[in-house]
Amino acid sequence: MPEATTVRTASVQLAADYFHGYAVVGLLGAVGVIFVAVAFGAGRLLRPVVPTPEKLLTYECGVDPVGESWAHTQVRYYVYAFLYVIFAVDSIFLFPWATVFAAPGFGAATLVEMFIFLGFLAVGLLYAWKKGVLEWT
Repeated sequence: MPEATTVRTASVQLAADYFHGYAVVGLLGAVGVIFVAVAFGAGRLLRPVVPTPEKLLTYECGVDPVGESWAHTQVRYYVYAFLYVIFAVDSIFLFPWATVFAAPGFGAATLVEMFIFLGFLAVGLLYAWKKGVLEWT
């Protein structure tokens, strides 16, 4: 029976160690939430509340808003942003491939996959160029 007691003690110790890590994370999370709540509460109590017509304006940058709130925006800005996001995110995929490429046994297959992927990116860029999306007018 002493072996059963030793096994039980070891399993209790293992469970205690396991939950200790979660307790530390939970305590840190609670302290963070309390810190943010105290900071927002102190800001609410200490700030001056003096509503004026100028402060209640929709746009507060020193220039009074004139006219309608509708404004036209050039679509080309969105197209450039969209193309940037596509190529920036896709370039992130090259880093895991580079780490797999260094592993033994994956070199040739990974290299072929990378060039296929880069080919798709090149076709997309060529398509955008042919459509005239990349011309700034």
